[in-house]
Amino acid sequence: MNATLGPIAGRLKRPRWTDPRLLIGVALVAVAILGTASVVARADRTEPYYSARHTLTPGTVLQVSDVVVTHVRVGSGTYVPASAEPWGEVVTRVIGAGEMIPASSLADADAYAFRPVAVTTGSPLAEAIESGAVVDVWVTRDGLAGPDSVLVAAGVVVDQVDRDASAFSARAGETVYVLIPSADVGDLLAALAQADEVSVVGIGRGAA
Repeated sequence: MNATLGPIAGRLKRPRWTDPRLLIGVALVAVAILGTASVVARADRTEPYYSARHTLTPGTVLQVSDVVVTHVRVGSGTYVPASAEPWGEVVTRVIGAGEMIPASSLADADAYAFRPVAVTTGSPLAEAIESGAVVDVWVTRDGLAGPDSVLVAAGVVVDQVDRDASAFSARAGETVYVLIPSADVGDLLAALAQADEVSVVGIGRGAA
């Protein structure tokens, strides 16, 4: 019986730490763990970018107070990183509050060709008309055949709204500053000067 048990006991000996197969197995496990940790770390890595602190309308000259830093994971080149200093550049489209600032939405001041024009309405403004809204401007003239309304500015962005907060106001005479291409400012001012009534009609929000 002892002759039978001897070989079995020999086959069941515990492996030594110097066994090459054991060392290779341990190394493979360690490599797998390190590789998994590296992949997870890369997946969780975020970078700081600028987001709008409040709604930014076309023509806004970007200042430090207009932005906050947001940590996100996005491809480089699309948005303005927090390492940049875009101060003094001009916003060319509406950027909503909390929205990341696209690099393509900024331009040098000399390249920006829009001007804010004050439009005083003869009727109350809709509540939705505020900075960043897109509106149409209509003028109405009294003619021999009766009132005639004409669209004089289509799909323009609102830069600012001055509302009359007086308790006795019927909210007529509110002023909307709309952004107009520099070349069209004269035509709009002439149309407003000849109007008997001006209306600003909201149609949506600025394009993203």
